[in-house]
Amino acid sequence: MNKVRIREPFGDRVFLIVVKIMLAVALVVVLLPLLYIVASSLSSPDAVNSGRVTFWPVEFSTEAYRNVLSNAEVLRGYYNSLIYAVAGTLISVTLTVAIAYPLSRKTFYGRNVLMTLLIFTMLFSGGLIPTYMVVHDLGMLDTRWALLIPNAIGVWQVIIARTFFANSIPDELYEAAMLDGASELRVLRSVVLPLSKPLLAVLALMYTIYQWNTYFDALVYLKDPDLYPLQIVLRNMLILDKSRTGAVDLAQQMHQLQLANVLKYALIVVSSVPVLAIYPFVARHFTKGVMVGAVKG
Repeated sequence: MNKVRIREPFGDRVFLIVVKIMLAVALVVVLLPLLYIVASSLSSPDAVNSGRVTFWPVEFSTEAYRNVLSNAEVLRGYYNSLIYAVAGTLISVTLTVAIAYPLSRKTFYGRNVLMTLLIFTMLFSGGLIPTYMVVHDLGMLDTRWALLIPNAIGVWQVIIARTFFANSIPDELYEAAMLDGASELRVLRSVVLPLSKPLLAVLALMYTIYQWNTYFDALVYLKDPDLYPLQIVLRNMLILDKSRTGAVDLAQQMHQLQLANVLKYALIVVSSVPVLAIYPFVARHFTKGVMVGAVKG
């Protein structure tokens, strides 16, 4: 039996070709700088500073990575960032689910008013000084809690979770669980959460990336260098071109000022590895979760 192949209209074919060309251009624009950074981090200082490195290592060397990974300040920043990312994600996902689930229930009185107030906070904030005063009065200044609590809940993430609960969980499941005598907490734990793994993966990815990349809160609320996340350490090394004990000492130990540029590239790669390693496993859930937040609800 011969299969009948439906020929796509000419306009659709042209549209797909244009889309593929645009995606290819975007891929090149994003990929080439990454290749240059990785190649430079694996090249010798002389090759990098003389401009001989393009997209492939020249005079292959792992010296920069050895120096970066032996830097106590970088390792401490890495450790702090892991704590903030893991603890912050757990706190944020828990609080987001806790507020989004009631807002998704049609039997919850006043949910539209609360949702309006949440959206208002997304559009208008109190400002930096009032927020700083609140953090100070709560005794969280110069503590790890200053990076975990003030921005623990994202309104956009609440909207995504609320929409998912409202549109993806059938009402019949709620009714069946209630008839069996389950409480709202039991319904959430035994019915809703097992069916919401894609949503939880999306929320975890969003909050992890935010916690890993954030530096402004640490810059404002933290004074103790032992609490600095990796991004503050990178800021000191990449922007200020120095750290308290890191990049200057490394350059002096190697007796080469040229090594500083290679160290910068190695630092960028090292700081990006965790996010790049996590994203492929939740990429499809991430796309689905963003689309969920785009529908009505």
